[in-house]
Amino acid sequence: MMGTVSQNDRRILRTLAQRQAEIAHSPDMELLTKEWYRHNALQGGRPLFTIESWTFQQDIPLEAQQCESEFAQELERTLLTTLANHAFIPDDTVVAPVFKMGVPAWFKPFGLDVKRQELQNSVGHQFIHQLEDLESDYGTLGKSTWGSTGMEEVLKRQETINELFGDILPAEIIGGSIGACPTQDIVHLMGLQNMFYAMNDYPELFRETMDRLCGDYAEFHQWLADQKLLQPTVSYGGVGNGSYAFNTELPSVPPVGVHQVWGYMDSQETVGVDPHMFEELIFPAYRKVADRYGMLSYGCCEPVDGIWDNCLSHLPNLRKVSISAWCNEEAIGEKLRGTKTIYFRKPSPNYLGVGAELDEDGWRAHMRHTMKAARGCQLEIAQRDVYTVTGNLPKIKRFIEIAREAIAQDWA
Repeated sequence: MMGTVSQNDRRILRTLAQRQAEIAHSPDMELLTKEWYRHNALQGGRPLFTIESWTFQQDIPLEAQQCESEFAQELERTLLTTLANHAFIPDDTVVAPVFKMGVPAWFKPFGLDVKRQELQNSVGHQFIHQLEDLESDYGTLGKSTWGSTGMEEVLKRQETINELFGDILPAEIIGGSIGACPTQDIVHLMGLQNMFYAMNDYPELFRETMDRLCGDYAEFHQWLADQKLLQPTVSYGGVGNGSYAFNTELPSVPPVGVHQVWGYMDSQETVGVDPHMFEELIFPAYRKVADRYGMLSYGCCEPVDGIWDNCLSHLPNLRKVSISAWCNEEAIGEKLRGTKTIYFRKPSPNYLGVGAELDEDGWRAHMRHTMKAARGCQLEIAQRDVYTVTGNLPKIKRFIEIAREAIAQDWA
């Protein structure tokens, strides 16, 4: 509910919006934005380095909130979070000169609600399996369903925000990548062990299941386009696995089609699957979705070196591929060198996320190894999957300093 915003709340929000706008329009931020455009266009430049902070946001202190109404508090917290992250995490994250908004949409695989049980006083949870045996339970799989709140509500919200501080920090609908992670959906419904059994016991049925699900994703994405819910993915919007959409190759004015936006896919759940089985049972269905995007970012924690030659290298729109801590860096560096795919390095989260003190020598060696393995590639580094910095905020700054030292000394 947006409700009424008092003059005092309005004054507070305008002050925070002004602070964000001043950072966003600073010469340093404008230069950084240009670097991102150049980087995504494969035009060289230094490797860009970001830290995904939402997973340890509880460790980043915010200024005390002062707004009174619930709607104003929501906006205030968003602004304060942006300002705090900029202050405590001096990486290559861009502070936008706009108040970013999205268009909410949802997708329900096979029409089934994912059921999970949260563990008390913990970030952990477990999924409640609805499928035990793919053959006997196949009849429970229906048509996937999807929907959205629609543009009307989004536009009303945009108008309200712009009335508050749009002359300082305009509220803009910013497109982020659209995505699909079908093996994750299947694991949520039947568990990893049952999925592996199904791949071995019923390969044809599993292939059909994957094909159905990816076909539904393709229909969902087309529905988003038909409903004019897709937004250009050319600027400050996120790209699936922790990156930015900055580019001049895709259309910048709506309406846009599926083939004119960034897409994202991964298959972390198949880390234990033989590459030939992945090629036979999973990749054909994945490609049904992947081929439709304008540009694609692929992968998360799964190593991709084993499926590069027979699968991923055949995707002409693949612009970024995740090189995780479990990937053979040298092998994938050889394969990406000279291609139009960015070596999107995802370092081990242990250095920043485990222990109160930073293992400086270990982190430095980790980064120098990446610099050498990725030489000749377009390199981007995104630190993800950190869930706490154990209250040691200076560790973040030192972590970034060491990464930049490695880039300065070893990148050529």
